[in-house]
Amino acid sequence: MAECVKCGDYTKFNGGLCLKCYKEDTTSKKNTTKNNVSKTTSKSTKENPWISGVIKGRIAETIVEELFRSLGFQVFSYGMENSIPGIKDLLKGVRGDVSKNIRQMPDFVVFKDNQAHFIEVKYRTSGEFKLKDISKYGEYPFENALFVLVTKKHIKCISYKELKKGKEITPTCHNYLGKRKEFDTDKDKIIEYCSYAVKFFENA
Repeated sequence: MAECVKCGDYTKFNGGLCLKCYKEDTTSKKNTTKNNVSKTTSKSTKENPWISGVIKGRIAETIVEELFRSLGFQVFSYGMENSIPGIKDLLKGVRGDVSKNIRQMPDFVVFKDNQAHFIEVKYRTSGEFKLKDISKYGEYPFENALFVLVTKKHIKCISYKELKKGKEITPTCHNYLGKRKEFDTDKDKIIEYCSYAVKFFENA
C-alpha cells in the first residue's frame, strides 16, 4: 500500500510523499534556497523529495527483508506489484473493495518452522505509527498482518490486532521487533540491522 512517509496519506509511489507534503517540502526548500543563496548551493543538484521518499521506503524494505533472511526465515515478496505485475496502472481511478484490498497487500510473507506471517514494512521519521495511518483506506483486510516500523534509531513491530485495540508505536515505546513472541529472534542480529537503519537514515 503506497503511503506518504511523512504523513501516512495515500501517494502514488511506495515510500514517497503525498501531493500535499510534496508541495510543502518543495515550498520549504525554495524558501530555504532564497534565504541561503551561495555559489555552492547554486551548483549543487536539487533533491527530488518524491525520489528521496521512494528510496527511503525501499531501503527500509531491504533492511527488513535481509534481517528476516539472516534470522533463518524464507522471505517472499508479496505486495501489489510483486503479486500482480502491472496492476498499479490498471487500478488508477478504480474504486471498490477489491482494488482497496489489492493496494493494501502486505510487502512480504515470511515463513519458518511451519509458521507464515504477513509483514508490512513502514518507514517513519517521526517514529510513530497508529491505526489511523491505515484505517483511512477503510477496513484493513489482512487481520494477521504485522507492521514492522523502521525509524532512524529502532526497528519496532506491532500487529494489526493490537492496533485495533488502541495500541500504537511511539518514539519511546518498547515495541521492539526482538520482543515479538511470533519470532524466535536473535536480538544481537536485530541490533546489528538497527545499526544499518541508523547509518542510512540518520541524515534523512
